[in-house]
Amino acid sequence: MLRWSSQSITGTILVADDEESNRELLEELLSREGFEVITAPDGVTALQELNRVQADLVLLDVLMPRMSGLDACEKIKANPETYLIPVILITSLSEKQDRIKGIRVGADDFLSRPVDRTELLARVRSLLTLKQRTDELERAESVLFTLARSIEGKDPYTHGHCERLANYSARLGHHLGLPEEQITALRRGGVVHDIGKIAVPDSILLKPTKLSEEEWKMMRVHPIVGERICSPLKSFRSVLPIIRHHHEKFDGSGYPDGLRGESIPITARVLQIVDVYDALTTERPYKHAFSITDALQTMKEEVGRGWWDPAIFERLEQLAREGSLDLASRAAAAGG
Repeated sequence: MLRWSSQSITGTILVADDEESNRELLEELLSREGFEVITAPDGVTALQELNRVQADLVLLDVLMPRMSGLDACEKIKANPETYLIPVILITSLSEKQDRIKGIRVGADDFLSRPVDRTELLARVRSLLTLKQRTDELERAESVLFTLARSIEGKDPYTHGHCERLANYSARLGHHLGLPEEQITALRRGGVVHDIGKIAVPDSILLKPTKLSEEEWKMMRVHPIVGERICSPLKSFRSVLPIIRHHHEKFDGSGYPDGLRGESIPITARVLQIVDVYDALTTERPYKHAFSITDALQTMKEEVGRGWWDPAIFERLEQLAREGSLDLASRAAAAGG
């Protein structure tokens, strides 16, 4: 784990090199500066060590037996559990093509042999500083997700709702051909879309009967509150339109801004449609769960009233009838 002293940042560094003398040299240089160092003789062992310990940075020799540094780097960056760990490739090769390969597999920086102590420490500290900021961002995001799930947890009838929406909306987004940035936003939005309900009293949030006009006024502010809560995080920039606009309607009769048609962000249109589908197909205090056929028929009628985007509903209907959304639901229930 990264640590700050009055002088500099420290942390845990994994060094992988097939030459013992190189490992010992790097370990000595880094340990002398206060870093905790773990060593591995090849790429396979390095990946095993990453499963065992929480490293803050990885130094990989490019040419190693069993698995090269390039291959190990590619696996580190492909793993959701480790892809944010900075990787420095160390090589005696100066060929431009080798560095291009390193960039392609996700390397964050390069060092050439013989390793210069000053350059090594400068690059290590620079990347660890960036890693520390990334860790802070992850902790902030984790707090928001925890808060959103705590709101969901108040109502036993909405158990699993956030995870289902994250899975449903990502699956539908893929089916629509949305770019990966929007798919990520949909996954996050599925969890935090109703985070603004933290400002709604439980007496309203959990009321089993129809809300009064005054209570509806309080309920309708939750998208604005949710946007305000999440807006300080730059990583949530693509999620904010989902949070604010997932209660808009295609005919302009929704809230909070009364947006109409394609002026409603497409990610919000995707999430609102799966939100309705999930509400219909799960049991609530005021109704039994609808069958898929009945839920789709109800939604088709609502599309006819002008509430939902007909093109997006058509894609959702196709996925639902194929059983793809049911697979997403089971994945959510299993925690994936």
